[in-house]
Amino acid sequence: MSEVRVTAAAERRALIVAHGQPSDPAPAAAEIAALAARVAAHLPGWEVLAATLAAEDDLRRAAAALAGARALVYPLFMTDGWFTETHLPARLAAAGLRDGVLLPPFGLDPAVQALTLRLAAGAAVAGATALVLAAHGSFRSEAPARVARGLAGRIAAETGLARVEAGFIDQSPRLAEVAAGMPRTSACLPYFAARGGHVTEDLPRALAEAGFAGPLLPPVGAHPEVPGLIAAALRSA
Repeated sequence: MSEVRVTAAAERRALIVAHGQPSDPAPAAAEIAALAARVAAHLPGWEVLAATLAAEDDLRRAAAALAGARALVYPLFMTDGWFTETHLPARLAAAGLRDGVLLPPFGLDPAVQALTLRLAAGAAVAGATALVLAAHGSFRSEAPARVARGLAGRIAAETGLARVEAGFIDQSPRLAEVAAGMPRTSACLPYFAARGGHVTEDLPRALAEAGFAGPLLPPVGAHPEVPGLIAAALRSA
């Protein structure tokens, strides 16, 4: 867990929580800590903390730092579903953070979805005629797939791309299966909140398996506008 102290007595407190990477927690934890610092730069007078579920004791330390505060908890997840509606609240309560206000997840923010549409439109301007929207998916809940497919439909309707398909890491249709059927002039946009193992390892592996020839774009969550979007959501809440 990393903490960004903006003032000695912050007017507002927030905790950004991400899933992290259980197999190698440190890099993901460092990435979310850096994001928290960038978010804090947009929020003078705020105290912003970061934690990942994969890093041992992160939430406990965050809860201790926020003891007695009515903190805003911002889930850095791309959708709602089991993790944000069941698992995360249980983990927060177990860590002792029972007074936090849980906000909607990152990927459901209309501003984040609008950014995704602009990134897809940018791929079209750069020469792509089709797009694979790569998402995590879930075997526990249909919600992640529903969000990704809905966004893929909006991209197809609003960007002029001839074909847009959602492909998943953790459910069907698998990314490799979807990418194999796409034109050679396709691009792949990862609908992910951070650069974790899925983005740096699983996505390139699946695209290589499919013989996908187009570019793999940076994940939505890595865009420079993201800290400002998260700050705006916290400020509105």
